[in-house]
Order: sequence, then structure tokens, then C-alpha cells
Amino acid sequence: SNDIEWDQAADGLDPNEVDVKPTTLAKLDESGNPEKGILIVKLRPGQEVKLTCIARKGIGKDHAKWSPVATAVFTFVPDIRIDQALMDTLTEDQRRAWIASCPTQVFELDPTTRRVIVKDPEAYTYDGECIKKAAEMGVPGLVEITPRSDDFVFRVETTGALPPATVVVWALETIEEKLKGTQEDIKKLIM
Repeated sequence: SNDIEWDQAADGLDPNEVDVKPTTLAKLDESGNPEKGILIVKLRPGQEVKLTCIARKGIGKDHAKWSPVATAVFTFVPDIRIDQALMDTLTEDQRRAWIASCPTQVFELDPTTRRVIVKDPEAYTYDGECIKKAAEMGVPGLVEITPRSDDFVFRVETTGALPPATVVVWALETIEEKLKGTQEDIKKLIM
């Protein structure tokens, strides 16, 4: 795909006036040289391929192939409260076992105070493992975890066509335009 050339003169276009060129998705390798790109067809020496390409612009609403987003997820930030009085009844080995029960490493043992603290609340996946472990250890109510409805984390992963920040800004602008249109429609209905 890196070797594609557009014969603009064959299409009746003046190459000096039209500034359209084929693009490539090839990246640079470790030494800074471009990679070979995507193989379209293998040719023998002296062979060539003539083809007609049609480019269509679309939006993700019409078909997923035009969507620049791979995943978009939001999760509520958890409000994590450790009952330190109950935690103080556990030995250090029990505390370490309880910390290890959370698969996403939300908690850690503070090296100076030897108390369990919340290291990364956003890492909690609402799996309930640390709550189950506390119940197994005979200390139910050791931790209380509730989702905060006023605070959330929004993650956007793109296909690489656009940066995530651009996708989010464009999405917010589109929502704003649609809300303005809805607002105008409501005003027309009221009057």
C-alpha cells in the first residue's frame, strides 16, 4: 500500500492544481525506516495493477466502520470507607491477606503507620472480593463501598483515526447542537 500512486492526469486533473495524495498507515520501525505497509497484491516484475477506488465519507451512526471509537466506558468513582477500629483488631498478616484479596490493588499498607489505606479508588471494579474476604475473616463491615453518583471516570479508546480528546470534544459539540435544536423545537411548540 505504500507504493500506490495516483495518476491524476489519467483522470483529467492537473497534478499542479489538485493536492490529493494517497496516504499510508505504515509506521516507522525501530531504526526509523518505514515499514512495508499492507500487502494488497503480489506482482511479478513488469506487472502492474489498474484499479478504480471510491472513497466515501460517513459517520458511525450509519455504520461501525466509520466510528473512530473502539470503546467508551464510564464507571462511578467508589466511596471507600475502612472501619479503622475493626481493622486494628486484625494482625498485620491478616491485613496483608485482606489487601491481597482485592485483585485490582486498591488498598495498601502504609509503611509508617502500619494502617491500611486506599491507594487507588478508581481501580476498584465493584467485584466485592474484599467485602467477601472480610466476612470470611469474621469482620463483616470492615469496609463499606458505595458508588458516588456525582463523580465518575469516563474512558475513551479510539481506533487511532482520531485522538480520544478530539472525539470527546466533537461528541460534546454534537450533543450541544442537538440540544439547541430540541430547545428551538420546544419553543415552537409552546408558542
